[in-house]
Amino acid sequence: MIYGSLPGLSKGLPRVVFGTLPLARADAATFSLLDGVVELGCCAFDTASAYGDGASERVIGAWMTRRGNRREIVVIDKGAHPVEGRSRVDPGSIRADLRQSLHRLETDYIDVYLLHRDDPAVPVGPIVEALNELQSDGTVILFGASNWSWTRLEEAHEYARARGLSSFSVSSNQYSLAIQHDVPFPGTLSINRYSGDPEWEWYKKTQFPLLSWSSLARGLFSGKFTRNNLTDFTDPQSRISIRCYARDDNFTRLERARMLAEEKGVTVAQIALAYILHQPLNCYTITGSLHADHFRDSVDALDLVLSDGELAWLNLRADTRNQRLHPDPSPAERPPS
Repeated sequence: MIYGSLPGLSKGLPRVVFGTLPLARADAATFSLLDGVVELGCCAFDTASAYGDGASERVIGAWMTRRGNRREIVVIDKGAHPVEGRSRVDPGSIRADLRQSLHRLETDYIDVYLLHRDDPAVPVGPIVEALNELQSDGTVILFGASNWSWTRLEEAHEYARARGLSSFSVSSNQYSLAIQHDVPFPGTLSINRYSGDPEWEWYKKTQFPLLSWSSLARGLFSGKFTRNNLTDFTDPQSRISIRCYARDDNFTRLERARMLAEEKGVTVAQIALAYILHQPLNCYTITGSLHADHFRDSVDALDLVLSDGELAWLNLRADTRNQRLHPDPSPAERPPS
């Protein structure tokens, strides 16, 4: 495992973080899975109050209590998720969600607490003030944002700097080799890969820590979807994946990733993860699985080396691996962020 660091966090943060969205049962099999993740060198677990109505948090809490390992674990949690379309990015909702999360996690503090959504109509001031109060009382070590734009993050930074307060320490947005052509859920935000894209450029310039979710494009790089089988899937989650990613450009990326994976003797998913980890960003990737062996594959992606030519070819900026890069698409050609 390769580790990075977040200023203010005493524990290192693994570049591959384990996502716990699928976890629902606090049983021996799930505990064995989490034990296996730790054995692979991952001490960080991403969860949220909205995952299974708190089920994921309950699993992590029960496991940490049973193993007595809370001090060794980095808990990344999220709150203030909208309910039935109602925005809840306000101090009262943040505090209420945090109290419930602490109870479910069976702990008295959270290492990294993220706001799960943004509401640009809400001024950043009261939000920053509320999060600083939670940090001061020790229930939150660091706080951050998920699905916030770079302009809102800058606004929060300016407010905090002017008042001598702490600001967001990390962000979590969607980022993958595939282009996300539509949002899977309202209020979510994707970081594009174009060098002219303002979101991507801001993360490159500032090196602000980014936790990427849906790094495998909701199953596209698992080989689940092909150009010819899309009508076979009727379940809601698959239809979301197809709506967001099943476009010709992404299938070309998938085909190139498969070719490169065969040459290197690795999986397509490992190529897709390695692509993210080779970008000039301070990036961590969140991946989840119900099998420790699958997570091992994600960790092994850290060892892959991709050349600049391979990176450009994978992302369709070159027709061959040794060709000069194509110019970036014009703004009109870019997918919505």
